[in-house]
Amino acid sequence: MTQLPASTDRKMGLVIDLDTCVGCHACVIACKGWNDQGYGAPLSDQDPYGAAPQGTFLNRVHTYEVTPECGGTAQTVHFPKSCLHCEDAPCVTVCPTGASYKRTEDGIVLVNESSCIGCGLCAWACPYGAREMDKAEGVMKKCTLCVDRIYNDNLPEEDRVPACVRTCPAGARHFGDLGDPESAVSQLVAERGGMDLMPELGTKPVNKYLPPRPKDDQIDILAPLLEPVAETPQGFLGWLDRALDRLPGGSA
Repeated sequence: MTQLPASTDRKMGLVIDLDTCVGCHACVIACKGWNDQGYGAPLSDQDPYGAAPQGTFLNRVHTYEVTPECGGTAQTVHFPKSCLHCEDAPCVTVCPTGASYKRTEDGIVLVNESSCIGCGLCAWACPYGAREMDKAEGVMKKCTLCVDRIYNDNLPEEDRVPACVRTCPAGARHFGDLGDPESAVSQLVAERGGMDLMPELGTKPVNKYLPPRPKDDQIDILAPLLEPVAETPQGFLGWLDRALDRLPGGSA
């Protein structure tokens, strides 16, 4: 079985703002596109244009309707999910070949595809369903935090972040060292009450989620104070209203 490092120099990970994510799936497409041409083997698809398409994705977005515990209006929450690069990653310790491992220098969990035998034990061990078996390659794949981008000196500095972060049009995804309390992502977590996904499992995920802000039940608090523009419809709308009244069944 694979051993986890006692500690890591950094804890690189993602902070995802559930209040800002609009569920556009741009991060899903960017992840698929980058990993098809960058690190590792391409992410295969099976019967993509058929009746039952399947494919390998390292990032997925789930959508839920949530009602606050304190009551109020239900709201839609878009929930992106990928590998959380846990400090106590069960997918690593269960691997019989050492293919799954956690890097000491930055805490990123990776899979050595040349050593993976496709047994699927890591997928069974992961409580978040973040591992994906590539049916064409017969090996397990997962989010790499775009390790081939973030250290690539040939890219402009602004591009040295995971593809999902660089692509997000809403700015809902943030990347940095969550082991550094002074980093921008750590401060964001502290300010917004960032939380772990299923902390009761004890896996200590590095990635954090920022909870949705409570919504005001009243859409426009100033609307009741506004005077109506006119008591009766004017202009074109007034003419249309009178014309409709003259039709059979109208009020006139």
